[in-house]
This record gives sequence, C-alpha cells and structure tokens, in this order.
Amino acid sequence: MNARPAPDQIEILRRLAPGTEIRNAVDMILRQGTGALVVLGNGASVEAMCSGGFFLDDAAFTAQRLAELAKMDGGIVVDDDNENIVRANVHFIPDPDLATHETGTRFRTAERLSQQTDRPILAVSEEGRSIAVVYWRGVRRELRPPPVLEAEANQRLISLERLRRRLQEAEDRLTRSEVDDVVLVRDVSLLLLRAALVQRLYRDVERTVIELGGEGQLISLQAADLIEGVSDLAETVYQDYSKRRSKTGKSVFARLEAVPTEDLYVASQVAAALGMDPLDAAVRPRGIRALSRVPRLPDSVKDALIGHFKDFQRMVHAPVTELGKVEGVGAARAEQLRSFFDRLLEVGTTWRFEE
Repeated sequence: MNARPAPDQIEILRRLAPGTEIRNAVDMILRQGTGALVVLGNGASVEAMCSGGFFLDDAAFTAQRLAELAKMDGGIVVDDDNENIVRANVHFIPDPDLATHETGTRFRTAERLSQQTDRPILAVSEEGRSIAVVYWRGVRRELRPPPVLEAEANQRLISLERLRRRLQEAEDRLTRSEVDDVVLVRDVSLLLLRAALVQRLYRDVERTVIELGGEGQLISLQAADLIEGVSDLAETVYQDYSKRRSKTGKSVFARLEAVPTEDLYVASQVAAALGMDPLDAAVRPRGIRALSRVPRLPDSVKDALIGHFKDFQRMVHAPVTELGKVEGVGAARAEQLRSFFDRLLEVGTTWRFEE
C-alpha cells in the first residue's frame, strides 16, 4: 500500500485522468509518435527556463491543437488552468547540475524543469516507448492506460472486501470477549490494525479511481460501501480502551499514520503506537462502543452512563433500578437498556475461541 498522495498530487491526477482534454491530447501524441514536453502552468520561473519558440495569443487549449504543436521540435507552455496554450516550439534550459534519475533527454529535462519551476511537467515519449509521465514536487507519476488502472482497481477492491470481512470477524470476537470479560490488549490491537489496513487500502483504491476519472465511478461506489462505518468503529474501540479518553480530537488513524504499513500487521507495534499495555494484558472497555449501538440514545446520556459505571461489566450487569438512577435515563430508557444488555449477554454464552 502506498502513502497517501498530497492534495496537490491528487489534483494533478484528476486533471490528467482519462476523458479530460489534456489526457485526450496525450493519447493523440502517443498515437502519432511525436513525443512532447509540456509545462502545465506559466509564470516568471517558467519564462526564465524558456528560449526561442513563439508566443500564442488567444490560443484556447484543445487536444487537437496541443497534439499538432507537439509535432514541432520544441516544448509547449500552457496556462495554470489548462485553458490556453501560451508558448510553443520552446527550447527549455534547466540547470544541468540538478540531480535526475531519468536517462532520456526529454525526461531528464522534464524532471529538472519541475524542480526549478514548481510546475507540473508532462513528458510524452516518441514512437517506440509509449510512455507519458508527469513530474511535480519530487513525485514522478506515469499515466497508465485505463485497462491497466481498471485491473489494478478491481484487484484492490477484492483485497479490500476480504480485509473488511476479517475486520468484521475481529469485531465479533471482541464483542463476545467483552461479554465474557476475557478481553486482552491483543484483541483490541487486532481490530484496530485491521481497521487501519482497511482505511489505507481504501486510500489506494481511491487514488486509482481518481486516475481513472469518470470510468471509475462504479468501483468508487463499491469501495465506499466497504469503508462505511470503519472509522466510527475504530474510534469507539480506541476510546473504549485508551488509558485516558482523548480530548485532543486526534483520530486513531492519525495516531497510526506514522506507522509503516508493514508494521501495521504486527499487533505489538500497533499497541505500542497507541500507548497500550502489552498484548497479553487483560483490559475492560468503558462501554462506549456498546452504547453507540443503542438507538436514539443521546450523547449526554451515554456520557452519564460511562461516568457512573466506569466500565462495561458493571454497566452490562446493572439492574433496571440502578440504570434508572443515572441522570437522563429514567424508567422507560432503563428498561430499553436492560433489554439491550440482556441480548448482548446471550451472545457471550455460546462463544468459543477459535484460533
């Protein structure tokens, strides 16, 4: 799983997605085999890199026009909004001492231009290679064809669905362990690491969908269904078991952001990152996740219940009379809560651990 693209990188993926005018131009240039070097944006830093060529007045950007201008030897400059072509047949002169990992002249120039101008630079190969790459702010992104992107997105969607099922299994196990009062930090860490992995895999799917443009709508809807509720689940579980209820507003995913993806598969690494006890330590929830399942229960009443009972076991075994004494509960709501807790206790009586 890759790191999440920065917002500016996501915007570039959108601007160059299949179906956009500039992507249509890239496809035309690849078909005609001329290659191209295009600066996506103008300004003083770009002008300082330009030599020769000619200026264009009121040359609205179209795919056909860009492809025709690419038949000339020099590079092309478009404005910041990709609405007009500003210059054509330009010779770009970046600093030759700037480091680059590329080998071809056009791609080496593109990478250096991006470093010096802080503008996205599009490099399209000549006949034979069929490669289009955009450089911006130290990131190199190849523009892959839709069939490749669709295959990748579908594969990631299958992985996301499988991981989402495993997260559900971890939640079911935790619920039954809570009822039986046999929760270990290991159980909590397992759920949270799977939730974090689901979230990161969803981000990968999201990025591929952005690269696909309008052709990725169905995959996007399927991924959104799979991610629904994951963030809320992770937050309530973390608040249930953290040593102190967080008042900073920092989400559990934000706390795990610095953990490399490969370490997210290790329960002890996740527990350490969240400041939890060793994996074999016994723990009890506060009851936050359980109360989040009670329909139409106000947050103020949830807080009052948690503050009164302190932990889930005391709350789940409390008689109706004690529940009714909690501020904001009352007789009717106490009966509703007792019925809910009884159903939870029934779940625990048939539970058997399966390794």
